[in-house]
Amino acid sequence: MKRNSLTTLPENLAQKLPNLVELYLHSNNIVVVPEAIGSLVKLQCLDLSDNALEIVCPEIGRLRALRHLRLANNQLQFLPPEVGDLKELQTLDISTNRLLTLPERLHLCLSLQYLTVDRNRLWCVPRHLCQLPSLNELSMAGNRLAFLPLDLGRSRELQYVYVDNNVHLKGLPSYLYNKVIGCSGCGAPIQVSEVKLLSFSSGQLTVFLPAEVKAIGTEKDHVLPLQELAMRSLHHTYHSFLKDLDFLSPISLPRSLLELLHCPLGHCHRCSEPMFTIVYPKLFPLRETPMAGLHQGRTTVSFVAYCCSTQCLQTFDLLS
Repeated sequence: MKRNSLTTLPENLAQKLPNLVELYLHSNNIVVVPEAIGSLVKLQCLDLSDNALEIVCPEIGRLRALRHLRLANNQLQFLPPEVGDLKELQTLDISTNRLLTLPERLHLCLSLQYLTVDRNRLWCVPRHLCQLPSLNELSMAGNRLAFLPLDLGRSRELQYVYVDNNVHLKGLPSYLYNKVIGCSGCGAPIQVSEVKLLSFSSGQLTVFLPAEVKAIGTEKDHVLPLQELAMRSLHHTYHSFLKDLDFLSPISLPRSLLELLHCPLGHCHRCSEPMFTIVYPKLFPLRETPMAGLHQGRTTVSFVAYCCSTQCLQTFDLLS
């Protein structure tokens, strides 16, 4: 049903084709993915790229057998959180849309291997994305990213990361050092007044840190803030012995802190200690690494090691 100038789907599609496994509807004029799509419970591949989509209904989450979902070249500004119910999803292509954020439960797609979000309007990547256990390739080229999650690249499965043409992006987590990275067109100057993010400078290099980071530590800070100490203590106590933080009710801790216990800002690039409010960053200019040849030595992008303490900051060496 491709290239037929369709504007919608038949409401009785599931009744006529209950065993449908693949559905290709690209290159039409479909504006809305209707509720009826949720009845195609055996569907494994759905291609709706090159349409005029503005809305994807929540019923998309009922396609529990879906493995490949292609929504590229549409007009989508958001995706429903029910996308996180697609436990078998392996490929998601949502490039060339108008997305400002990614679905809040995307990290629950435990089978996801290939995620393409090129040419959207993303300004941040949820740190929960780093929890995807099967993700092998992540492409976010041509967005508005100024920083990346601290843990991006920590997973051994993730081998390919493309962030080309995010012009204000200057810092790559050091976990990405041994991965295949695309970062051409990054590192353009940005006026500090344009953003409200913490930044870290070393020499002539400046990188912006994720918005959740509350403080930046230095080699002179030998004592951790009290809140950071308390969060690390809580995490070690309950994560190690109970493996379940749900029993800590919102009455015990504010919701924002409970969220942090479930998913820390990141883990120390030196010792893997979880970090919650403060990081100790260390820059390694890309032009001083073996990767410099890919950029003819001309780039302001740096690898950033995020450490948990002064000791780890002093002992971390990317090139050793």
